[in-house]
Amino acid sequence: MPKVALLSVNGSQVGELELSENVFGIQPNVHVLHSAVLLQQAAERQGTHKTKGRSEVRGGGRKPWKQKGTGRARQGSIRSPQWVGGGTVFGPVPRSYGFKLPKKVRRLAIKSALSSKVIDNNLIVLDQLALAAPKTKEFAAILNNLKVGSKALVVTANYEDNVALSARNIPGVKFVAADGINVLDVMVHDKLIITKDAVEKVQEVLA
Repeated sequence: MPKVALLSVNGSQVGELELSENVFGIQPNVHVLHSAVLLQQAAERQGTHKTKGRSEVRGGGRKPWKQKGTGRARQGSIRSPQWVGGGTVFGPVPRSYGFKLPKKVRRLAIKSALSSKVIDNNLIVLDQLALAAPKTKEFAAILNNLKVGSKALVVTANYEDNVALSARNIPGVKFVAADGINVLDVMVHDKLIITKDAVEKVQEVLA
């Protein structure tokens, strides 16, 4: 089973934590990770793009000139696609880009994402993370103690208002509760900072 150092908010090691082999110790499946990231990105697309076809643009009810005898090409409407101001051919229409993945595939994806953080030594486990009041300066000091200078995802077992408020003004830092952890957030952020309680909660669900 993989083992990681258990740190305090001061950055000092206070112990060691043994992680679940089934959640944090698998061989990451790159294809499944890619599919899961696409799934989340596709779900975030609004899909409200729209262009007007020839039946929707204004005007063009009358035939511009008679069919024969003018020497010009025959035309049925000034709103045909080849005319300026005409309708668009095969333009985008409102649609949903979402698609589905089997439950087992989604579970494998989040396990692969978590395991990749362990393999790359980008997983930081804290014994606890709690703030008496929302203080961005105090939270920035914690990140400095942990030597985190890049994008980081912070995860606690339950939603902590003070932690969320303290982290939201720091560029590149995002906070989620353990039940909101997802593949896209884990992969986008360089470091995963998670509390011991959150690790246990995640393992309980995914193991």
